[in-house]
Amino acid sequence: MTADVTIVGGGPNGLLLACELRLAGVRPLLLERLPARSEAPRANGLVGRVVQALELRGLHEPLTGRSGPAQPLPFYQFSGLPLDLHDLPDNPLHALQVPQARIEQVLEERARELSVEIRRGHELTALHQDDDAVNIDIRAPEGAYRIRTRYLVGADGGHSTVRKQAGIAFPGTTDDSFASRAGHVIIPDALLDPATGELDLPEPGMRLRPYAHNRLPHGVLSFAMMQPGSGIHLVATFEWDQPPVDDSTPMTFDELQASVRRVLGADLPMSPPTTPGAHLLRRLTDINSRQADTYRTGRILLLGDAAHVHSAVGGPGLNLGMQDAINLGWKLAAQIHGWAPPGLLDTYQSERTPVSRRVLMQTRAQMALMRPASDITAARDLLAELLDDPHNRARIAALLSGTDIRYDMGHNAGHPLAGRWLPDLRAHITDGWTQITERLRAARPVLVDFTGDSAMAEAADGWTDRVDVIMARASDRHLPASAVLVRPDGYLAWATDDTSGQSRRHHMHEALTSWFGAAA
Repeated sequence: MTADVTIVGGGPNGLLLACELRLAGVRPLLLERLPARSEAPRANGLVGRVVQALELRGLHEPLTGRSGPAQPLPFYQFSGLPLDLHDLPDNPLHALQVPQARIEQVLEERARELSVEIRRGHELTALHQDDDAVNIDIRAPEGAYRIRTRYLVGADGGHSTVRKQAGIAFPGTTDDSFASRAGHVIIPDALLDPATGELDLPEPGMRLRPYAHNRLPHGVLSFAMMQPGSGIHLVATFEWDQPPVDDSTPMTFDELQASVRRVLGADLPMSPPTTPGAHLLRRLTDINSRQADTYRTGRILLLGDAAHVHSAVGGPGLNLGMQDAINLGWKLAAQIHGWAPPGLLDTYQSERTPVSRRVLMQTRAQMALMRPASDITAARDLLAELLDDPHNRARIAALLSGTDIRYDMGHNAGHPLAGRWLPDLRAHITDGWTQITERLRAARPVLVDFTGDSAMAEAADGWTDRVDVIMARASDRHLPASAVLVRPDGYLAWATDDTSGQSRRHHMHEALTSWFGAAA
């Protein structure tokens, strides 16, 4: 056996999974077909729960260069409609404006710190699995070779070779009436409001917001200076029902400029960047919304775009894929270490596929609402009215961020926190928060007891090889629970308000056994 786990794909999802496995005591092998990390512009940042998940692992500060907890966004958008979040008491929508190249750099540095073996320029060409392992054929600069691995994870994108070789279907829809074009450009300063960054176009008489999908009679235009002070804007257009484009021809700056002209109904003076760097110039001629039939077949698993693809509107891609990795890592490690309870690895699919379906639903809805048609305009007007209600804004923010997720904890689901993300308890805890964050940074499960006695720690003694027990003290009586069991991915496997020892211990034992196996 060459490896316990082989990951195919060295993007953010594969790199994060490698880190998660290494933290859990497994040595993964990561294969990436590209010989070096790509600097090509792709995703512009992270949106949603993944921001807090990376903070949980101590990656927030390396990504941003700032200390302190992640802060929610005061404003966002849904299908180009403004989403004012500043007055929400529990605003769930977090974001980091960090280019994907930087995200991959930070994750690769962390992976190498953890001694993950990364083989670049190595491409999977064929696979065959039996009851005990998966045989993989690999093409590499030094020549072809074969390895045998206990588990294989495909993190190799929407055109996943792993998925295709494993025979996993990828049903869904393709909207080929759509085309988008995007590129880095220089816009004259005279057209930009220095205070707001808005684009002021006197001739057609319009003023367009930055960082927004500006819906116009002939399509959608968005623009933003992704690196403040650079003078370079990212400009993108969405168009529907245009003449077919030969997608084999390279995208040109003139093509982007012509698309902007069609959408605006007027010329936008702009020019290509003159500074050195990887400047974007990209065309997409359809939108795929697809989800794999299964995320697991035997010893082969899928995550990220290999398991689901969708429109990029709203920026949900890395939120979805990187949380796949955090959900899968500890479960796969438990399986390899031999203490996983029956069915634990199957919960990767049962927990993550409903989340993917919701992302496919909301991204398709956003794209449909941006089409230039009078009946769509009426629907948008109605939705804008509904978004005046803070309750509706909170629902949409939770949908976009993925914070409306509640995993099924089975018979442990009686408490309202069970299956939810760990609440921020810093304001309530006088002693123990540092230990909690340190253990979660190490991707360890944590049982936190606020009752002040030692009975729970003694009752959990059989699991201390897998679960850390922390006796925390609270400053007030407003804690949401008297004890919580936190999974390594930050979600609560169990919570209780019960202060009676026998009952509390019984339900705690059930939760520990369900998620972390039998007592040693």
